[in-house]
Amino acid sequence: MVALVAGAYFAPSLVRLYRVIHLYDPDRITENFLNMSEIFPVRTIHASSEPSPLRRGSMHLPAEFSYRGEPRSTEEYLEYSQSTGLLVLHGDTILYERYWRGHGEDGHHISWSVAKSFVSALVGIALDEGRFASIDDPVTKYLPELAGTGYDGVPIRDVLEMSSGVGFNEDYGDYESDINRFGRAIAFGGSMADFAASLKRARPPGTYHHYVSIDTQVLGMLVTRVTGVDLSEYLGTRIWQPLGMEYDAFWLLDSTGMEVALGGLNVALRDYGRFGLLYLNQGRAGGRQLVPQAWVASSTRPGGPHLLPGDNPASSSTWGYGYQWWIPDPDMGDYTAAGIYNQYIYVNPRARVVVVKNSANFRYTAEREESKQLHVAMFRAIADEVRRASD
Repeated sequence: MVALVAGAYFAPSLVRLYRVIHLYDPDRITENFLNMSEIFPVRTIHASSEPSPLRRGSMHLPAEFSYRGEPRSTEEYLEYSQSTGLLVLHGDTILYERYWRGHGEDGHHISWSVAKSFVSALVGIALDEGRFASIDDPVTKYLPELAGTGYDGVPIRDVLEMSSGVGFNEDYGDYESDINRFGRAIAFGGSMADFAASLKRARPPGTYHHYVSIDTQVLGMLVTRVTGVDLSEYLGTRIWQPLGMEYDAFWLLDSTGMEVALGGLNVALRDYGRFGLLYLNQGRAGGRQLVPQAWVASSTRPGGPHLLPGDNPASSSTWGYGYQWWIPDPDMGDYTAAGIYNQYIYVNPRARVVVVKNSANFRYTAEREESKQLHVAMFRAIADEVRRASD
């Protein structure tokens, strides 16, 4: 009898653990990425009562793009990278929209770390509303339960810039990495707050850029604490409704009901695009300033030497970083939200282009850095094609 009761109690977690372990299997990855609500509990963010219109145009994607001086076929790379959705916006006009592998216009695709850029927007809004005093405040001023952990005394700014100094192994290909331990903790119903509190200091804050997904979880905890509402509600009232999002979205939850802030948002392709347009338009939409203009500017440019792209001894990445946005090359002026397995909201202000790409690229872990560079090269070629056509 005890065994039966224990089995009934732990069965949902065991099933979830099994699905998490096999989340990225080549024969399951696409279906999983499109159906995350069947694996995790979720909270819904309801579509806007007045969806913002997107006009319709057309374009042909460039047949080729250049990577390291060599031509690459756009169509072949879209197929190779296991694309599930591609959207090209020029201002508020859809120039290209395409779906693969069972995705569709009303489908929800997991954001992975693209969600980090949404969380950044919520931090900026909360600051503008006076919910907390300054991003130079230590995060433990608002989250005292993190005292004595790796986040003790770390300025919010350094958490935003992935420079918290917290030690963390983000290698998705390493079963024992911190990020995969985190995934298993969630699968077993663990608390993300408890996991964040388990991490230790590795470097002085603000001195070295090292990508730590749990930094974003701490930002989500901050927003929830200072606003008094959950992330989904705050996103719904501050962005989803006023921005005119066309479809419901949902956010994955841990066993305590906290959103998986670091990567659990699930959104339709066009609504990812609308968020990109919000940043392209410097935080304005429908005649309202939804995200402070200064916040958008600071979010999308490196704020210190350790955040600069290239061969930077003070960074573990070749890309630059802002407030939860990636900056491949500040001289180009473009920036991107990016998630594992090739999820992107790419913004090119000079061409006034936003490109959204959903993918289920099971090759990602073996080709991570190259795939990032290839995607940006392809997106820049698309933006250049739009700019030439509009001149």
